[in-house]
Amino acid sequence: VQLQASGGGLVQAGGSLTLSCAASGRTFSRIGMAWFRQAPGKEREFVAAVSRSDGSKSYEDSVKGRFTISRENAKNTAYLQMNSLKPEDTAVYYCAARFTILTVGASTDLTDYGYWGQGTQVTVSS
Repeated sequence: VQLQASGGGLVQAGGSLTLSCAASGRTFSRIGMAWFRQAPGKEREFVAAVSRSDGSKSYEDSVKGRFTISRENAKNTAYLQMNSLKPEDTAVYYCAARFTILTVGASTDLTDYGYWGQGTQVTVSS
């Protein structure tokens, strides 16, 4: 699986951005998707995840109520809608994927994901 992340940019605090992650191949419906982020000098951290069935979603506490993860299997694409952005959301955002069986929920563990996109920069100015 190859992943291509896009949609990052510069936005003022309180603004919105939507990130997209396009996956190659015809296996998208078999993979769980997630977004992680990494700020300068910090470790990569979990942001949001969605199961392959779209029935299970998880969010990091600081983004709950502001970010929404979704997926569109017909387009082999996952999204991260980010609202009410804050300067502390500034980071490189990475999408990630993992193959799972249908009943497995969304994982927040970075080590569960074997496929990664190249990252897209999100900068929120104050």
